[in-house]
Amino acid sequence: MQKRTLIIGCGLSGTVLAERLASVKDEEVLIIDKREHIAGNVYDYEDKKTQISVHKYGPHVFHTSIKEVWEYLSKFTKWHYFMYRVKAFIDGKEVNIPFNLDSLHKVFPKYLANDLEQKLVRTFGFNKKVPILELKNTDDKDLQFLAEYIYQKVFLGYTMKQWGVKPEELDFSVSARVPVYVSLDDRYFQDTYQAIPLLGYTQMVQNMLTHQNIKLKLKTHFDFKDCKLNANSKYEYKDFGEFDRVIYTGAIDEFFNYTLGRLPYRSLDIVFERFDKEYVQSTAQINYPENYDFTRAVEYKYYLDEKSSKSILSYEFPCAYEEGKNERYYPIPDEKNQKLYEEYKKLTKELKNVHFLGRLADYKYYDMDKTIARALSVFAELN
Repeated sequence: MQKRTLIIGCGLSGTVLAERLASVKDEEVLIIDKREHIAGNVYDYEDKKTQISVHKYGPHVFHTSIKEVWEYLSKFTKWHYFMYRVKAFIDGKEVNIPFNLDSLHKVFPKYLANDLEQKLVRTFGFNKKVPILELKNTDDKDLQFLAEYIYQKVFLGYTMKQWGVKPEELDFSVSARVPVYVSLDDRYFQDTYQAIPLLGYTQMVQNMLTHQNIKLKLKTHFDFKDCKLNANSKYEYKDFGEFDRVIYTGAIDEFFNYTLGRLPYRSLDIVFERFDKEYVQSTAQINYPENYDFTRAVEYKYYLDEKSSKSILSYEFPCAYEEGKNERYYPIPDEKNQKLYEEYKKLTKELKNVHFLGRLADYKYYDMDKTIARALSVFAELN
């Protein structure tokens, strides 16, 4: 008899598992999602007034050095190859992010920039990424001066807006994501493969869901209390019948009805604005660590090199997650929150044939390629 799987969440994690289970194992899969659209936070659409592709939940540029992940996704999309370059507005100038040797020469006098460059290369080597908090801990006074400058001008303001706390209060993994790059490479990522789906992320996800064994129900809320494990060791769920397993990609604390307390998240208020001009910015993304209440401005037509006499930008205002008011975007990585997550994780071990994965279920910040790699790994375990 054909096995049936219930998947909660139609983002990348749930979509990959659905496609693999249907295509490889010939299982029936039902995906449910509380939103009115597929693709989770990578959902994109064409803005009707400008005909420009917009990422509803903020910019997503796919990048990976995992060949297996690249080859897997390439079955479902053609690519628009795109090397991401990000600027930050610092002391009235646009400088490269991550802060690199070129940035150094933009903000300092030539004599000072040359001295600092030589010390960086001697201390750390060329083409090396140095987390800002590591740079602050060097013994050299000149490098300490540089670290303090970058900390104050690039890192501190952005982090305070993004996370609502000082960098030192977050896990080291956060500061490691914003390094000083001892290099002239001005790309935001250095991965082997960098691109955006040619027809958009939503279309790519739609292509993954076309298998006849996959059924989809949107605007459908999931509550595990409505799943009953019957005498046949199968889950009976509302009007949808029996399932051999459940795969959950939502918030782990919500799954357990917050019995141990709520895991905190950061959210975003994203404001979109149309412009009657061809271009507004010099590049797709400009960060504002020192100025304004938003963290970054994004001009979407750059991503797919779309031609239009108009443009559309988004401005991101970070805020706390509030249930029913906004979306969960970023788990907040600190020791207290990690301990609470580990307690919830223990509860998952008591459940038979229920599997948890994804940014919300794992309470972990994943890039897209790591999300897909994790889903492929879970599928391998199921197989």
